[in-house]
Amino acid sequence: MPPASLEVQRIAKSFGNVVACRDVSFTVTPGEIFGFVGSNGAGKTTTLRIVLGVLAPDAGAVCVGGEPVTPSTRRRMGYLPEERGLYPRMRVLDHLVYLAELHGLTTNDAHRAADLWIARLGLRDRRAVQIQRLGLGDQQRVQLAAALVHGPELLVLDEPFAALDPAAVDVLSDVLRERAAAGVSVLFSAHDLDLVERVSDRVAIIQNGHVVAAGTVDELSAGSRVELLVDAPDAPAGWAAAIPGVEVLEIHNGRTRLHLTNGVDDQAVLAAALATGRVREFTRLRPTLAELYRDVVAP
Repeated sequence: MPPASLEVQRIAKSFGNVVACRDVSFTVTPGEIFGFVGSNGAGKTTTLRIVLGVLAPDAGAVCVGGEPVTPSTRRRMGYLPEERGLYPRMRVLDHLVYLAELHGLTTNDAHRAADLWIARLGLRDRRAVQIQRLGLGDQQRVQLAAALVHGPELLVLDEPFAALDPAAVDVLSDVLRERAAAGVSVLFSAHDLDLVERVSDRVAIIQNGHVVAAGTVDELSAGSRVELLVDAPDAPAGWAAAIPGVEVLEIHNGRTRLHLTNGVDDQAVLAAALATGRVREFTRLRPTLAELYRDVVAP
């Protein structure tokens, strides 16, 4: 069966008087890595659990390939919960084989897949160790292998990078890109916004249960403040402050960072810099995802 898009359509969920998510909508296409970010309690985990069918929405729907999610659809998904979902007394290899068989793999195929992911995620010397005897980072690697072992077409990962060291973060980032290149749809949440920006094709920001921004980082930054970095070594002190609508934010090692207000044309700033002599650098700065996030969720 070919990979299919994940469509989250205006879902809502409340627990008593607490609204966990409301009118949440987004789409993850085959081969796309979609980052889902928000503060604690913003509604990320509730949304992901609804996607998996762990929770039923009060309103809205989740579809895969245009069809509602069914038990058969869920067998094609891989899920990593924020909390550990492992049997602590089972050994790593046995655990992964068992989970693969639950998803329909034969015993031989399950062993092959388990060995593949044990090797890929750096667990070869842990394959016969009980889960409870592993450190948190290795337990997270096993949890990741458990989400991948049956070859899912859709990955839903809640904080997959938690407890991983930098080397393991790099391995997982590569794995997600490989899975996406194979046509898998990847939806994941994370708190490290620099990491989300580096890994994701598109991002959604959720606040108070509602998606307040979604798109590529370039799309999200389209309406943001304009900043420039200018290196004009011959310019006299205060040269930029004299330009109407330009605010000097920082001067460091001869480089000046500027904020343009009121629709000031950056070419006017370039002309003013050139008028002072050499210009070794003139860069329009794109805000990072962390800066965009702060702008979006600020009171």
